[in-house]
Amino acid sequence: MELKGSKRGQVTIFVIIAIILVAATIIYFLARESPSRVDLSPELSPIYNHFLSCLEEDALLGIKILEQQGGYIEVPEFESGSSYSPFSSQLDFAGVPVPYWYYLDFAGRVREQIPTKTMMEKDLATFVSKEIENCNLDEYYSEGADIQFEGAESKVEIVEGEVIIKMDLDLELSKANETVVVKDHEVVVSSELSGLYDSAKQIYEKEQTDLFLEKYAIDILRLNAPVDGVEIGCAPEIWVADEVFSDLESSIELNTMALKKSGELIEDEEDAYFVVDLEIDYGVRFMNSKNWAHSFEVNPSEGNLLMAEPVGNSAGLGILGFCYVPYHFVYNVNYPVLAQVYSEEEIFQFPMAVAIRGNKEREALPAVASGFHESEVCKYPDTLILVRTYDKNLNPVLADITYECLGESCKIGNSSEENLFFPQCVNGNLVANAEGYREQIVSLSTVDEGSMELIMDKEYELEINLKLDSKDYNLDAMVIFDSPEFSRTILYPQQKTISLAEGEYEIHVQIYKNVSLTLGSTTQEQCVDVPRSGIGGFIGLTEKECYEINLPEQAITNALSGGGKDEVYVLESTLENSNSIVIDVESFPKPVTINQLQDNYNLFEEKGASVYFQ
Repeated sequence: MELKGSKRGQVTIFVIIAIILVAATIIYFLARESPSRVDLSPELSPIYNHFLSCLEEDALLGIKILEQQGGYIEVPEFESGSSYSPFSSQLDFAGVPVPYWYYLDFAGRVREQIPTKTMMEKDLATFVSKEIENCNLDEYYSEGADIQFEGAESKVEIVEGEVIIKMDLDLELSKANETVVVKDHEVVVSSELSGLYDSAKQIYEKEQTDLFLEKYAIDILRLNAPVDGVEIGCAPEIWVADEVFSDLESSIELNTMALKKSGELIEDEEDAYFVVDLEIDYGVRFMNSKNWAHSFEVNPSEGNLLMAEPVGNSAGLGILGFCYVPYHFVYNVNYPVLAQVYSEEEIFQFPMAVAIRGNKEREALPAVASGFHESEVCKYPDTLILVRTYDKNLNPVLADITYECLGESCKIGNSSEENLFFPQCVNGNLVANAEGYREQIVSLSTVDEGSMELIMDKEYELEINLKLDSKDYNLDAMVIFDSPEFSRTILYPQQKTISLAEGEYEIHVQIYKNVSLTLGSTTQEQCVDVPRSGIGGFIGLTEKECYEINLPEQAITNALSGGGKDEVYVLESTLENSNSIVIDVESFPKPVTINQLQDNYNLFEEKGASVYFQ
């Protein structure tokens, strides 16, 4: 009997405990659904509900700013770009400053500024604490209510599907002889901020490890610009750099916006090329605009022209039975891509810089990277050198100073600064650029401190008037101005101006006309200088590397048919008092055989040109 009674007592205890647990659970969920619900009178309840509405609106506004500005409400301090590196620390997107998560600063150093979720929570907490002070409660003041509050402190939690705001604030509400003080306030707003941010980080980390944007950039470069190859012909191949860059701008814009994540609809095989392997539940967009900051560099170049000289038709060699034009151009390309991750109502966006160096993708970063990295050459500028630049009358000229060493270009400063620090290097090049003056390049070793004074040559722009057999000529021609300090090729008549400074020039004019010749197939060995392996390459020694080029039978449609050359010394006084340069050359017989083609190249070496200034 006692045993049975004991069992009934135990059951009763368990029932009581179960009831308590169920009640506690119900209270928890009720509190979660209405976290700030307090028992207020009908007079005060509307005032408090309005206050909570303000808090909710402030939270939603702060979330929107976070998503628009790459996870920032207060964006990091602005850093401007430079001619060396076009990226500032922010991308201006429709008037919104969006901090780059990855970019190259004014000196070409790698920078990252990726917010953490904790940083976003603190940013949002600070924002709502400030904004709640602007809550408009005027209608209740007019009804005789008295509302007092200040010194809000908030905490924010960004979780899946929602953002929780908890505010510590003594809110005093008074009306009709009733006064209530509410201390703790909480609102929960629905938001995909957490998921959108996590997806954005996934995209960023894939870019940093796989460099998929750079890989697309290299494909765009090779499809839309002359990089390397061989053209069949006996005339030089010439490209206008500005036109090449314009084509690249348009192609980058279109191809970037064609990128899509895995799982999206693919209409054809071409679409499959643009699929990026991203397992993300949200929508993804990649954007670029030709109006955003970008830079294109190409070497070798002559002014605004890319030029490749033909092989097989040089004077004195005799005709070799073939003509071809090999070319190899090296590009540096920088441009931004804005990544957007979106749900039905929210968009999270962040920009990244895409960087191509020497036709190759940049070095990948670790999956989760921070801080900044920079080239080893430019990393330690610790040699003090005073640089001063003058014109020929010894008047100071303000010039931008860069330093080139081991293939890297380091931005140093300008010649007005007292303290210019250079990285240590043997036999590097100091480069001075000033508007209206010719670029000056001098060899400089920066192992020891010192000083350097440069005289800048003033340039004058002249119109080119070309004559053939003393008659005005306005068809295709190539005009070359060559001096020890300067070389410039003009594609005439598309280009008709030249900027010259005082100095000695060898001026070449080559005129090409349509012909119809056929050359047989042949094999030719081509050799180029490449850096030696080991320590020899490090100190600048080279060796020849040869390869064979197989050329099929070729039809020549363009051949040298006129021209000549002359050497002139041009005084600054002549340039100052002239607005045009006239060049008169002779025509050659139109070649109808291979031998006559070679004869014309021999004629070119013999023929002079008449050059005078007007």
